Amino acid sequence: MSQHIGALALLVRDYDEALAYYQNVLGFEVLEDTSQGDGKRWVVVAPAGAATRLLLAQAATEEQIQQIGNQAGSRVFLFLHTTDFAADYATMRARGVQFLEEPRHESYGSVVVFQDLYGNKWDLLGPRP
Repeated sequence: MSQHIGALALLVRDYDEALAYYQNVLGFEVLEDTSQGDGKRWVVVAPAGAATRLLLAQAATEEQIQQIGNQAGSRVFLFLHTTDFAADYATMRARGVQFLEEPRHESYGSVVVFQDLYGNKWDLLGPRP
């Protein structure tokens, strides 16, 4: 048996707002954007060539709205791996990504915490320098 996590659902305020951020700021590819009727859409994004994808799920209930940006209880929620940490960090800074700290070099590699447009915390992780 072979298994893998294909996608994670990420609560967003608005499909188009989220698409603009993930595509234009983080540089992700839009893999699917299909209408499901009644204002619902199946919107999937991912970094180029990535196996795991994000399903952008527009919040529909008050409970869901309350969880936007806090799906992991204020912990780092998502981990974006890169082979060129310095270049990706510079590009993301230039595009206005909000970093919560300065990059640091740990035993496992280079890392810096940033938050997306909703406040979800991410690690940008690169190989050891």
